[in-house]
Amino acid sequence: MTWQSILVDMLTYVFLAYSIVLLSLYVFIGLYSIGEIKKYLFKNSFTDYRALASATQAPGISILAPAYNEGANVIENVRSLLSIHYNNLEVIIINDGSKDDSLEKLIAAYDLYKSDFFVNEQVATKPVRGVYKSRARKYRKLIVVDKVNGGKADALNVGINISQKDYIVCIDVDCILEQDALLKLAKPFLENTDKRVIATGGVIRIANGCTIEDGMLVKINLPNSFLPRMQTLEYIRAFLLGRMAWSRLNGLLLISGAFGAFDKEIAVKCGGYDHNTVGEDMELVVRMRRYMEELKQPYIVSFIPDPLCWTEAPASFKILGRQRNRWARGTIETLRMHKVMFFNPKYRLLGMLSYPYWFFFEYLAPIIEFVGMSCFIILALFGLTNWYFFFCLLALVFSFGIMYSIFAILMEVLTYNQYNRYRDILKLIGTALMEPFIFHPFVVWSSIKGNIDLYQKKNSWGEMTRQGLSTPKKPNS
Repeated sequence: MTWQSILVDMLTYVFLAYSIVLLSLYVFIGLYSIGEIKKYLFKNSFTDYRALASATQAPGISILAPAYNEGANVIENVRSLLSIHYNNLEVIIINDGSKDDSLEKLIAAYDLYKSDFFVNEQVATKPVRGVYKSRARKYRKLIVVDKVNGGKADALNVGINISQKDYIVCIDVDCILEQDALLKLAKPFLENTDKRVIATGGVIRIANGCTIEDGMLVKINLPNSFLPRMQTLEYIRAFLLGRMAWSRLNGLLLISGAFGAFDKEIAVKCGGYDHNTVGEDMELVVRMRRYMEELKQPYIVSFIPDPLCWTEAPASFKILGRQRNRWARGTIETLRMHKVMFFNPKYRLLGMLSYPYWFFFEYLAPIIEFVGMSCFIILALFGLTNWYFFFCLLALVFSFGIMYSIFAILMEVLTYNQYNRYRDILKLIGTALMEPFIFHPFVVWSSIKGNIDLYQKKNSWGEMTRQGLSTPKKPNS
């Protein structure tokens, strides 16, 4: 036996072992999520959200919405936030040094004036240029902050300093919330009395193609465009299965930056959002969990399966690539910052399961996949490929990925059934068949680019150009 054949056999068994472990974990995650979803739906059937909406005892919530060059959507999105059914609420829009007319539009639309507002600087931030409130009583919940540009993390920290409520809800300003979104997001904070809920999140859905009028979601449609439809399937799979399973284990490391709620006291004690990472949402959750573990205090990071927030997904490969590049860099940065937890029994489930899973199967997965494909090409060029084994492994991985996606679609149909037309279900299944050949390879390459950019110390956020979610109104006939 030559050294070449030994090397080929070693690589073959390494990739096979990794694939089997990864697929086994996906099976466990998919099946384990079912129990948590059923439990939530059963408990939710007894909840009177109307009583919670008007209750003065409901937890005080401050919505923090950073805005940078969001002039295309900002008026409608703020209107959406102000229309949310929740009594004890304030809406804080942080204009992070926008170069467009976002602030001017807000001042004109909501009759804003510059007020003398005390800013409690609990977390260090870039300077605040002004705090604006509305002269109109109907917009009394609205606060608009104008600040020097410092990035999303800095803008959120300004929001924390401005906020006067006990809980903060961080949201992308381009998102559209369900009317009862805050009621459902606040419920875990009320339900758990023996353990402190430090963060909670809900399902994010893709708004591309939906009918939106005056900042409100009127009709849900499956995106017609290829990339947003791919991301719709991806989000269903990630949120409805993955995060529900980790929530059941109380091992969740990530609450989406697009929409998540946090215990402000714990967030401030942890120092707020970190400016040194582009994955500030994940890093804050990990740091808050690490803080609670080191104090040995019982806590929960909760996640609920309700579709609460609708966001505009990237509709071009260029913008999608920037997003996934940033996500990859954020994951690596967070893991580096908290590497002390890696297989550290001091951090219990967080150190022994959550962190290792994220390291081996979120961070390393695209790298191993890219290296595996590169090795295959090299071996094929030298005539060392075991074609039978290669095609068997390829068929296994692709068929499993497609079946897992179809299982996620089935779970969506059996629970919230947002896309309830038969043709939409068929489109989602067709998307699942195409994803491994087009969308997934691009996401893997974007992740590799993220690794390269981080190695080269490229820390830019990457501008996310928005097309806008507003549905044009039909002219009067």
